[in-house]
Amino acid sequence: MTDKILITYASRTGTTAGVADAIAKTLADKGQNVELLHMAEVKETGQYRAVVAGSAIQASKWLPEAMEFLETNREILNKKPFAAFQVCMTLAMPGAEKYRDHVSGLMEPVRKIVKPIKEGLFAGRLDIAKIPSAADRIKFRISVWMGVWKAGDHRDWDAIRKWAEDLIPII
Repeated sequence: MTDKILITYASRTGTTAGVADAIAKTLADKGQNVELLHMAEVKETGQYRAVVAGSAIQASKWLPEAMEFLETNREILNKKPFAAFQVCMTLAMPGAEKYRDHVSGLMEPVRKIVKPIKEGLFAGRLDIAKIPSAADRIKFRISVWMGVWKAGDHRDWDAIRKWAEDLIPII
């Protein structure tokens, strides 16, 4: 085993990749030895001293490849420090604090596989042009027009960096 920390993620539009990158850079800037990989690039997890994994939330769930990663690596992840984060647009809605418990609950399937020592809940970015389905783009445009969502980047970089810094004593 090395002293490296694996930062891995599943992302559809690059938003979660950006959060993972900020976490990796923050840890590296604080002297930690990190490796940042998309979950599809991870060959094995046993070599890392700790793992930080994150997923975008779509349809109130972690992405399928993220859940598959956790299932595949369940045994190893349960034997080392593991932290999890998710990126969810619900946290960018007006009055998002009232949805925080709901968004935290979306982590429950993860908790059933591996017990995170720390969890991060972050708002995402709504870039309608990056939504693959024309029907979904129309739905989001209507939602933006109705004030349910606001297009743009809602990631709180200071909160993301603070969360990463708070990992250092526990991983």
